[in-house]
Amino acid sequence: MAKSALLKSSIVKKYWMALTGLFLCLFLAGHLAGNLQLIFGDALQFNQYALFMTSNPAVKLLSYVTYFSILFHAIDGVLLTYQNVKARPIGYAKSNPSANSSFSSRNMAVLGTLILVFIVTHMVNFWAKMHFDKNMPVYAVTVEAMGQKQNLYYTTSGNYIPVESVGKNVQDATQNGQQIYLENGREFFNTQAKIKVSEGYKDLHKITFAFFQHPKTGLIATILYVLAMIVLSFHLLHGFQSAFQSLGVNNKFTPAIKTFGTLFAIIVPLLFAIIPVYIHFVK
Repeated sequence: MAKSALLKSSIVKKYWMALTGLFLCLFLAGHLAGNLQLIFGDALQFNQYALFMTSNPAVKLLSYVTYFSILFHAIDGVLLTYQNVKARPIGYAKSNPSANSSFSSRNMAVLGTLILVFIVTHMVNFWAKMHFDKNMPVYAVTVEAMGQKQNLYYTTSGNYIPVESVGKNVQDATQNGQQIYLENGREFFNTQAKIKVSEGYKDLHKITFAFFQHPKTGLIATILYVLAMIVLSFHLLHGFQSAFQSLGVNNKFTPAIKTFGTLFAIIVPLLFAIIPVYIHFVK
């Protein structure tokens, strides 16, 4: 009976929808704080943040919880929508939905679907490159000394390695007589001893700027990102307050929750949207 209730009860589904939704709101706030370094930080700071987010054990555990929450939130939303439609197959003879409910509440399924599409494309363009692209550039800086410029890889230990002394792989390095080669996209190995000597930062900063500054597709990507944030804002306008109602928090705190939820639904997506606009038009 308990198992059946967990799978079929609309009330339980609403609880899970609320809990995963609020957790994802926390994720949005944390993700925004890191991404704002694209405006207020430099390349090294952002790449250090990117490495921390992909290598720290605690953060990696939270990442798995986030992936699960996104999938569960999406599936739960589909099931709830299906249950609502099934429970009311024939609409009322007279209805004025715009007078009885907000645009966001009436279109949560559509808004959620659009956000899911955005998340998938966003992960393909950035998350997948960070994790799996072995051709992703390693963070490098240009240093000028004695009137000469030199490109140097910046490593996690704070050391510099000349770019020209590093091969793309062990075969490339051996063929060109280089002492060091790259492995797994950011690990530096000694060509002779084949032992790891250092580690570099994957240049997610460069990838992000190149994506939104691309001469042919950068403007389109920026516009689509901004539109996705508008969709997210509408989704949050109803979803944030609805989550607390589903959890039974409907008392003297309701006005404060509604105010905070409205501010959150406007400010967070707005700040996210400013980032690609800043990269494309200002930086």
